Amino acid sequence: MAIRDWPAAERPREKLLMHGVAVLSDAELLAIFLRTGLPGRSAVDLARDLLTRFGGLRGLLEADAQSFCAERGLGEAKYAQLQAVLEMARRHLATPLGLRDVLADPACVRAFLKAKLRHEPHERFACLFLDARHRVLAYEALFDGTIDSASVYPRQVIKRTLAHNAAGLILCHNHPSGVTDPSPADLALTRQIRDALAFIDVKLLDHFIVGDGEPLSMRDQGLL
Repeated sequence: MAIRDWPAAERPREKLLMHGVAVLSDAELLAIFLRTGLPGRSAVDLARDLLTRFGGLRGLLEADAQSFCAERGLGEAKYAQLQAVLEMARRHLATPLGLRDVLADPACVRAFLKAKLRHEPHERFACLFLDARHRVLAYEALFDGTIDSASVYPRQVIKRTLAHNAAGLILCHNHPSGVTDPSPADLALTRQIRDALAFIDVKLLDHFIVGDGEPLSMRDQGLL
């Protein structure tokens, strides 16, 4: 049965409009994005099949173009639409960061960094450059690595800090394994960059590690 023939209260779009987006399942949310199903399969049926094949919503959203487009009912147009939606969400999360003291809103910082780094299949090391009032001047991904490591050069971090005339810095990188516990190398690198920044009178405010769940804050853990 096509979705249009379902009772209004059970149709994903109508449920969203009547009760809000939070009441929808992952399959119903995806069905609204897909809009149509396949012969004999509703958009919700197709969404359930896709979630099963990709191991859930995260797996589908992070799929590469080849894997995504190979599925019936998807294709390049849907892939482009999805990437645009994801990028709009990231930019939406970034907007408040430039307007407020990031130390006063750590949840906003965590949400932004999760959106930027959690989906990466390899380690990526990035920086948030801050002004004297702890407002974000820029976000830059500086180094990419492998699935379990990235080579980071403090000299380049200092160079970009001076280029932005930053007064403070937040370091961040992801662990593709999902485990956010800092390694000895993470701790040593953090101390090295902290000490180098001190020579140019710039304060290292935090170092976040992004994985599954909430990002780990070295500041909160007393590791800075």
